[in-house]
Amino acid sequence: MQTTQIEGKRISSWIMFLLASACGLIVANLYYAQTLVGPISDATGLSSGAAGLIVTLTQIGYVVGLLFIVPLSDIIENRRLVVVSLIVVVGALLAATFAPNPPLFLTASLLIGMASVVAQILVPYATYLASEEQSGRVVGNVMSGLLLGIMFARPVASFITGIWGWQAVFALSAIVITLLTVLLSRILPKRKPLPTIDYGKLIVTLGTLLKQTPILRRRAIYQACLFGAFSLFWTVVPLRLADDFGMSQQGIALFALAGVGGAIAAPIAGRLADKGWTGFLTVLAMIIAALSLLLTYLFQDNSTTALALLVLAAIMLDMAVSGNLVLGQRAIFSLGSEARGRLNGLFMSIFFIGGAIGSSLGGWSYAHGGWSFTSLIGVVMPLLALLYFITEKIPGFSPRGRS
Repeated sequence: MQTTQIEGKRISSWIMFLLASACGLIVANLYYAQTLVGPISDATGLSSGAAGLIVTLTQIGYVVGLLFIVPLSDIIENRRLVVVSLIVVVGALLAATFAPNPPLFLTASLLIGMASVVAQILVPYATYLASEEQSGRVVGNVMSGLLLGIMFARPVASFITGIWGWQAVFALSAIVITLLTVLLSRILPKRKPLPTIDYGKLIVTLGTLLKQTPILRRRAIYQACLFGAFSLFWTVVPLRLADDFGMSQQGIALFALAGVGGAIAAPIAGRLADKGWTGFLTVLAMIIAALSLLLTYLFQDNSTTALALLVLAAIMLDMAVSGNLVLGQRAIFSLGSEARGRLNGLFMSIFFIGGAIGSSLGGWSYAHGGWSFTSLIGVVMPLLALLYFITEKIPGFSPRGRS
């Protein structure tokens, strides 16, 4: 499959900033509800036992979108696909804002998840605008915007809810995404693939790509393990902050801001990957992730020191996850342009499943063994990734080792 070339092949700083901001604003919609489950359940009449569906259905929608919508970017003009998807996001956000009952809100949650995968269409789209020498830096900068959206979503949602109520979170996001849709439709250049395969066959090729692309499998599993530890940590740490340090919801929101510092690793990892340091940085990310959770296991009292180390662990873990994410995406995007949408959809869906497993393990382990058990599971997950990395046949363990 050939694609039309975009003139210039050197992305401007303005377009890069726009794409990074767009990814952050779009993906944040997946995470707003995580800190708002209580008030949403009360307002819509959702039972406490079913409240978890609010987050679960959003995640399911996202995985479905990754597998069945993102691959469309390989056969449909990208700007049009982005605009249509964002219109669905706006409609779903408005439905969530005014939902009078659980079925309507849960349906809106599912659609928010499905349509928000447009962020994963914009990431490979950015690489089409860039030269090969720029690709790592471009992916790093765009992904840093996406990661900032993930990290800011929870505290921002809590702060807005405290002032205007949870409906304001979805209403304000609908306004912002509407403005973003207009801006992207006017500024982004067209990128039209030349379709040589129909949609049904395109979806079938997902299995073939996964089977025949070892780099994709490895990078997805590496990231799934790290993102599993990340999700485990951020699912359970609010419980520890409330139980052991007596923090309020506002205090927990402030703690969540600490993780924002970890997003700085994304552009740095992209630049170093352009210089051939992918293998070395992958190992470093896995070790940092394991050490961050080990720190929280070793210091479990209620002291100020323990709290400070918890903040440090949050920053370290977020740096490891964001850096490794950029390394993985750069590696799979280097495989060729004709299947980047499908490759990215597979990569993201696999590591997102790892995150869902981490969240589930976090809730279970904290209930049965407290923070000690939870943090140990968190240490094991990146170590499993490291063991898998060691099995890879690479020329030594030098900084220039590729994976």
